[in-house]
This record gives sequence, C-alpha cells and structure tokens, in this order.
Amino acid sequence: EAARLAKADLTSQMVGEFPELQGLMGGYYARAAGMDPDIADAIRDHYKPQGPADAVPTAPLSVAVALADKLDTLVGFFAIDEKPTGSKDPFALRRAALGVIRTILEGGYRLPLRWACDAAYPRDLSLARLEGLNVQWVEKLGVIAFFADRLKVTLKDQGKRHDLVDAVFALGDDDLVRIVARVEALDGFLKTDDGKTLMAGYKRASNILKAEEKKGWKAEGDRVLLDDASAPEVQLHDALRMIEKPLASALSAEDFTAAMQELAGLRGPVDAFLDGVFVNSEVAAERDNRLKTLAAVRDAMGQVADFSLIGG
Repeated sequence: EAARLAKADLTSQMVGEFPELQGLMGGYYARAAGMDPDIADAIRDHYKPQGPADAVPTAPLSVAVALADKLDTLVGFFAIDEKPTGSKDPFALRRAALGVIRTILEGGYRLPLRWACDAAYPRDLSLARLEGLNVQWVEKLGVIAFFADRLKVTLKDQGKRHDLVDAVFALGDDDLVRIVARVEALDGFLKTDDGKTLMAGYKRASNILKAEEKKGWKAEGDRVLLDDASAPEVQLHDALRMIEKPLASALSAEDFTAAMQELAGLRGPVDAFLDGVFVNSEVAAERDNRLKTLAAVRDAMGQVADFSLIGG
C-alpha cells in the first residue's frame, strides 16, 4: 500500500507548486485519510536520504519502500542505457546509489545487491527474455560496478583507500556490510608491520608466478613436500597447513580481523622461503613444487582479498 501510494502526491497542486514538498505532503495526506501511521511515514520518507546531510529511513516499512524506489530507478535507467556520464547525472542516479549504500550500511542490512537488482528488473518490458536467467545480466548492465564506484566515494570520505574496495569487490561479493567489514579489516592489517611485510612478500611471489604462468606453467596436481626439501620449504609448507582450518573458520564467521591475523602467520615463512630458496630450480620436480607452494600462498591470501589489486 505504501509503495502504491508513494508517488500519489505528485499529482497534487501543493507539490506541483512546491516540488520540494514531495513525500512530505504524501505523508500528511495519508494521515489525513486515516491510513496506518507506518504507511504514512513510509510515503513521507521513501525519498530519503536526499543528500549527505539527510538522515536515512530506519522504520522497516520505510526502509523497504525507500530501497525499492531507488533500486527500481537505478535498474530501470541502466536497462535503457541512461547512465550518468562525466558530470552529467540528470536523473540523480549517483544520489540514488549512495542512498541505497547509506541505508544498507547504517541499518546493517544483509541485502545481496545482485539479488536486489534482479528483483527490481522491469520484466514486462522488451527485455523480458532475460526472465529466468541468472543474475549475471546485472553485471552486464553495469549496475554492480556503479555501486562499487559509489561505495569507493563513501569509504574515501571515511579515509579508506579505493584500491582496497577493488581488492574486496574482486572476490565477487555483493553484500555491502560484509564488503565494508573486509575493507576495514584489510585497511587495519596493511598498516601493521606484518601486513606491510606480507604484502611485499605477496608481490614477490606473485611476480614469480606471473612470469612462469606466461611461459605456460600451471599449478596442476597437489602440492607435496619432497624428501630433500630445505628448511624454508618445510616451514612454509607447515605454515600453510596450520592456517588452513582456522582461516576458513574465521572467514565463515565473518571475523575478518581474525582472518588477517591468521595470514600474518605466513609473514616469516614467506620471507624465509623467498630469501632462502631458489624457486626456478633446474630440477623439474623441485621447481614445480616450489611454484605450487607460492601459488598456495596466493590462494590463501586470495580468500580474503585480491591482493594483486592493492597498490603501494
């Protein structure tokens, strides 16, 4: 009922004369008509937030209608290729996306963006053939990337680095609350000595792997510990094995600070391995196994974020 009547006040002479009263007048009219106060509040607040200084709606019904309105606007305009370009944003789509982000984050709502955008898609239009497909089409419209850019703006205002948002978004997650929790944990981790040193080690390992992968090497088969493995190899092999379960447990519990602490345990073994082991051994089995060990480091860290996208 609230959604059906949310725009009704646009036909009134009052809003026609004073457009800034849209929503507000709708709330007054709904109360005057004896409607449920929650419905009146949802009509009044569904445009919120209308700017950075405006409060987000908090009542459940108001939140639902406000999010539905903004998602409907965003998906609808993206579906007909009416996207903001440069400084031009005639339909205030950036404001709508920021409103969705603020409402979700300040309320702590676990709302997957792909699912939400899919639900908002106008399937009665000419693109109805997309009905039944998975939500990958949302990616093609560019809606998720647009949200990522707006989230960068939001977090930059809070002092967070944009490359950390890229590193987390690259995992394919679209739960804004979880994304921000990852970014905050990652930001804190990279400010520590362990984080800085492990990041440097990751880049060294990644560069070695990229060079070999360009030559055709692939990590095929399981990593093994050869009988004549050196001490640094044994140390790193054991460290990877030791953090496997606690890292998975921390990620499952969405305790990203704990996950970073588990990764910190790789700092010393990674450094010792890179400094004390000749990765590109002339012995094929040694070379293959050492590259697999570095790939295992990359994979372990890749569960938290795509560290290759982090600058500095």
